[in-house]
Amino acid sequence: MGCAVKKRIFGNWKMNGSLEANAALLQALKSGASQAACEVAVCAPAPYLSQLHSVLAGSAIAIGAQDVSAHASGAFTGEVSGAMLREFGVRYALVGHSERRQYHGESDDLVARKAQAALACGITPVVCVGETLAQREAGETDAVVRRQLAAVAHINGHCLSEIVLAYEPVWAIGTGKTATPAQAQAVHAVLRAQLLAATTSAARIPILYGGSMNAANAAELLAQPDIDGGLIGGASLKAADFLHIVACAG
Repeated sequence: MGCAVKKRIFGNWKMNGSLEANAALLQALKSGASQAACEVAVCAPAPYLSQLHSVLAGSAIAIGAQDVSAHASGAFTGEVSGAMLREFGVRYALVGHSERRQYHGESDDLVARKAQAALACGITPVVCVGETLAQREAGETDAVVRRQLAAVAHINGHCLSEIVLAYEPVWAIGTGKTATPAQAQAVHAVLRAQLLAATTSAARIPILYGGSMNAANAAELLAQPDIDGGLIGGASLKAADFLHIVACAG
């Protein structure tokens, strides 16, 4: 069954935003989420983390980064370390998002090392796993997500209970297609069973759904026993939609 802790609704702005648009969105979210029953976080592009740190100080909304380097420091131009993120109040960092895996060639091992780097800096990694349409049609969904999670567990087994897991079917990200509640729940159950086999603290690990969850389908998805929240893409850029999803998680 589902996680023993309260639900989480995390927004992922992807490569969107501007100082002006962010200010309006954040003010609306601060007001609307002040009494949220779930945990709320916003994962913004790195240049805007300073703005989030300023605007969200003292609010109920946590700050998330969209990536983190596997390295602590050094000659890695363009990368951002966990220690740097911590200076801007970052509590969560996405690792292994399908867009990073697809467009930047991130391997399961690199994702696992990024999770390790985040944990070393006191940042909770939001580990993303999921299959492509071709993999689903070939009946490989369970094997793919198990492999992706196993790589993270192999390196971070001693503190696996400190991560957040997000299942995001690649074919349902930004496409308008969404896994049915039954399809999503089936994969979440597979991941839950794998976590239970890997750690005695599995009940502490929330598993979010991240494939085009929106205001219209959130309630049904969040009602599934092993779906502990959502990683929200496009809908996180619209205050009313995002706050509706937050309310559904209450």
